Amino acid sequence: MNQSAERGDGETGQNPAPWELFALRYANHSGRTGHDNFMDGDIHEQASDLDYFIWLARRGNESVVIDTGFGPTAAQTRKRTLLCEPAEALRRMHVDPDTVDRVILTHLHYDHAGGLAAFPSACFHLQATEAAYATGPCMCNPGLRAPFDVESVVDYVRVLYAGRVCFHQGDAELSPGLTLHAIPGHTAGLQAVRVLTARGWVVLASDATHLYANMARRSPFPILLDADQVRAGFDRLAALAPSFDHVIPGHDPAVMRAYPAPSAELEGLAVRLDVAPALSWRTLV
Repeated sequence: MNQSAERGDGETGQNPAPWELFALRYANHSGRTGHDNFMDGDIHEQASDLDYFIWLARRGNESVVIDTGFGPTAAQTRKRTLLCEPAEALRRMHVDPDTVDRVILTHLHYDHAGGLAAFPSACFHLQATEAAYATGPCMCNPGLRAPFDVESVVDYVRVLYAGRVCFHQGDAELSPGLTLHAIPGHTAGLQAVRVLTARGWVVLASDATHLYANMARRSPFPILLDADQVRAGFDRLAALAPSFDHVIPGHDPAVMRAYPAPSAELEGLAVRLDVAPALSWRTLV
């Protein structure tokens, strides 16, 4: 990884054009307690809902999809409210999943790596440690196995055998102005995605921090592999971003309040992350 990928100032030797960047909200889960969202949370206190997102980076004719979400079967099994199937959300953004050639999987949990078959032309970019984790001895542990969906993992194996997985060992540049950063803790091989936009580098944290408050309170979300690594990941996210307002948590409904919709027709479905937020993270925690 070259040094420009570690600076928070947006400098690169290539001066790449900025990307447009969007969060697409496809599902929701309500009725949560503090214990559900924080390691030190109180089971008697009501806590934030979770929103479920995929993300889209777009520049000219280039489109990179980050995560693939889940569909109706997982929504019913996990008792989540499916608002829009992820592939349909992309179509409403004028992106055809059939023609997408690059998909980044931040990790292989059910809500980030379901529906791979909706992307028949894509190469899937994944940390090698995540692939080993999701298919190795750790899956003998019911607690670690629970956030994975066996059918989604089998779909991953199918695309692997079709030669459509690109493995990364740590940090990597996927395209000028778009970099991957290994931040283990939630899983063994979670990766965040750093995108150069018109407002500078924006860091899609995925589940390195589910909510703004997880990172602000330094209290990890309770589904994890290693709590100390999660806390170290909070520091890594801060180092990669120009400010906390440039870090996008993986499941915080506040993202939909802080950023504007691309159009009136997409209100409630998508927001632009390449413009400054209307609300500071301090007002959202």
